[in-house]
Amino acid sequence: MASNNFYTLAIIFAAGFVTVLLRLLPFIAFSKHQPKFILYLGRVLPPATMTLLIVFCLKDTNLNYYALPEIIACLIVIILHVWKHNTLLSIIAGTAVYMYLIQNAGGIF
Repeated sequence: MASNNFYTLAIIFAAGFVTVLLRLLPFIAFSKHQPKFILYLGRVLPPATMTLLIVFCLKDTNLNYYALPEIIACLIVIILHVWKHNTLLSIIAGTAVYMYLIQNAGGIF
């Protein structure tokens, strides 16, 4: 039994080490000079990724009375992000409001 635990822990450690190494590799490779293409990607990928996430999350939403939880949650995210400039706070608050509305709205939504 102890042998199985050792192999399990060794696999978890190896996977974690490789993951950290792969995430650090670009920073090590481009520590002195970053190519213009990498700078360009760093500038355009975050908004593109957020746009894709928004489209993916809202693609099945019907724009009728039942879309109110999605609309309210999106407005909360936008307002908090414009006000506080804190992405994590905006996403957590929007998710919490959405989950509250769909679970505790008493059948309204």
